[in-house]
Amino acid sequence: MRKFWFFKGFVFIMGFVLLGGFVVMGLWNWLIPSIFGLGAITFAQALGLLVLSKILFGGFRGGHWGGPYGGGRQFWKHRMAERWDKMNPEERDEFKQRMKNRWGSRCGERREESATE
Repeated sequence: MRKFWFFKGFVFIMGFVLLGGFVVMGLWNWLIPSIFGLGAITFAQALGLLVLSKILFGGFRGGHWGGPYGGGRQFWKHRMAERWDKMNPEERDEFKQRMKNRWGSRCGERREESATE
């Protein structure tokens, strides 16, 4: 069963990379030659552009997929949980009230549910 999920994940990632390469190649060949007068690119060059953009703009520091807490969303949840634990009851009530004022009453209800779990 584990091999099946590994294979399925591998196929999904390869499909995503292929689709990304074709999208980059298509957009480049549609826009760049007519705007800047540069030549068309091949599929391999489009994949190279994807890797280069990851290096320049995403880096290799974990980003969304890695990091010490499993990525971006988990990092912020962990950070907020730490801040919540350091608050005293008055600070928690003040924070809840600010969130209710900003996002409506449902925000405070959800926060209380997750705090009691």
